Amino acid sequence: MEKFITLHELDQAAGYIRQRLTVQPSVGLVLGSGLGGLAEIVEDPTIIPFNEIPNWPVSTIQGHAARLVIGRLFGVNVFVMQGRVHYYEGYSMDVVTLPIRVMQRLGIPNLILTNAAGAIHPEFIPGDVMLITDHINIIGMSGPNPLRGPNMSEFGERFPDMSQAYDRGLMNLARDAAKKHGIQLREGVYAGLSGPSFESPADLRFLRVIGADAVGMSTVAETVIAHHGHTRVLGFSGISNKANLDGSTVTTHEEVLEAGKVIVPKLTSLIQGVLETLARA
Repeated sequence: MEKFITLHELDQAAGYIRQRLTVQPSVGLVLGSGLGGLAEIVEDPTIIPFNEIPNWPVSTIQGHAARLVIGRLFGVNVFVMQGRVHYYEGYSMDVVTLPIRVMQRLGIPNLILTNAAGAIHPEFIPGDVMLITDHINIIGMSGPNPLRGPNMSEFGERFPDMSQAYDRGLMNLARDAAKKHGIQLREGVYAGLSGPSFESPADLRFLRVIGADAVGMSTVAETVIAHHGHTRVLGFSGISNKANLDGSTVTTHEEVLEAGKVIVPKLTSLIQGVLETLARA
């Protein structure tokens, strides 16, 4: 039988991190490609490289610093992942989502996921930020769902409902923050593909037909695992390139990282607004 991550392995990772904690985080934050700069303003940080943590997967991708930054951000104790791993790097889905399970074992109730995504909606432009209102789990539909394997009943039930995977209350906080800071916040559906190749024009036209507004190679599996374990999820996509529905442009990873420079200030303001409201709650 195929081997899956065990509760013991999760607790080894959680135990190592717990020994280093000086605060109890209430919000987990995953920073995608080109978006890691937000971690630099965490106050009184405890920094733990991924490769020091037992069983923790290490990113191989440019633009991912591959470390935890734990401290205080906008009045809230946060657990920041500066980078993540992806299915296309060769990791199984249960390994890709191990960090989310570890956050759950550490008692972190809220999760903010960010990613760099390609536009599908024709009105979205590079530098936009999209609030994820729902997702299309292309990878999970075809087999490698992150919940595949023995169910961990310590977290949730075998067949979790996914009709409200993204928390409506947290989404409203993001909308309020966008209004406060004068940010045009796009909203839409994120399609999660396996990668690492970027999508063909025909791929993008297909995704548009089935209701996707942006596309990327992360986030969906993390959301499924978070929701399974009763963690509240808020998701943002930083739009890194224009929709290439006719094949007239070329998409590169460097373009994704460059767009992050425009996206990070907007994303920082949005997350600031959400965290400041949570701090007052």
